[in-house]
Amino acid sequence: MKVGVIGGTGRIGSRLIAHLQAAGHQGVALVRSTGVDVATGEGLREGLEGCEVCVDVSTPPAYDESARGFQEQAMRNMVEAGRAAGVGHFVVLSIVGCDEVPQVPYYAAKAYQEQALADSGVPWSVLRATQFHEFIPEVMDWTTERGVVRLPPTPLQPVAVTDVVNLLVEVVLGPPTRDRAALAGPESFALDDLARHVLALHPDGRAVVTDENAGLFAAVPGRELTAPRGATIGPTTFDQWLRDSWPA
Repeated sequence: MKVGVIGGTGRIGSRLIAHLQAAGHQGVALVRSTGVDVATGEGLREGLEGCEVCVDVSTPPAYDESARGFQEQAMRNMVEAGRAAGVGHFVVLSIVGCDEVPQVPYYAAKAYQEQALADSGVPWSVLRATQFHEFIPEVMDWTTERGVVRLPPTPLQPVAVTDVVNLLVEVVLGPPTRDRAALAGPESFALDDLARHVLALHPDGRAVVTDENAGLFAAVPGRELTAPRGATIGPTTFDQWLRDSWPA
């Protein structure tokens, strides 16, 4: 099977292509370095030639209100180019709870992406994942000032990228579900406590202070970003990832 991967050189896309190739399939990275720009549509039709599946694991260039415009262009271009190329299955990697926190522009853009795909009339599948283990150190850096990490106690249920890719491969190689599946990690934590876990195992001189108003996740009021009912639960705990794989 030939699979076109929008965002195929990123954290998820590169691993997805490696897994597909190891299983005897062909994964093609559809990124600017290969002449494809999903935002403008340049090269996308040609890149999808011969692909049975198109999967989008790309990330908008910013987490602000501009993410919606990016997704509008990207989804329109993906569907139009895929139809023209004869793609039979369109897959999007999304975020658990994205439709429950419209006050966060990036999540609202992902919710739009999901719905645009569902409304497009093409055969589709969506895999929603919770926040990646690998994302937590980045979040800490965003809110670090003068040796202090300020984060809210927002509940998260992070999942390892490896577990995401393993399930995504199954979705990509399976038939279109016309549904949204969900994946989460095995444990739920407050975000500020996740930061404390990081620094307990990998101390760097920083301290963590709980701040209800700090950073992107301050806008999330409850447990919207934890596993919904029926979610698949990945096996890798956060502490296991910290011991074995961090920094990635």
